[in-house]
Amino acid sequence: MADESHARSRSFVWQNDETYLRNVEREVLIPKKMRDKAKVQCAQYVDAFTKCCQDSGLAMAIKCRKENSELKECVTKYYKDPEFFEMCKQEYLAERAEFRATGITKKKKKLLEQQQQAEQDQQQPT
Repeated sequence: MADESHARSRSFVWQNDETYLRNVEREVLIPKKMRDKAKVQCAQYVDAFTKCCQDSGLAMAIKCRKENSELKECVTKYYKDPEFFEMCKQEYLAERAEFRATGITKKKKKLLEQQQQAEQDQQQPT
């Protein structure tokens, strides 16, 4: 019995603090979320750069410099915004808290929702 209470009292900081971020979360996972969201915000530049690359073939490195620099400028604006980082951090913490509570990953949750939607679509009369 004493061993159980001793084992419970020993814990890592991140187990008790819902806002604690490990280095990998702060330096890899949240920046990945920022990058994905920034690409959505800069969609017009992403589309222009993609179209230029497709049209230019092997010469894209030379021909698409303007589009590439515009895309980098737009994305960098979001990377350097502390409010954007904080928003992404809060989203990440919410997703992590939900995972810790349910044990269901975001990817699995999305798959389950798609399956439920497909079942509902099959049950509706045409």
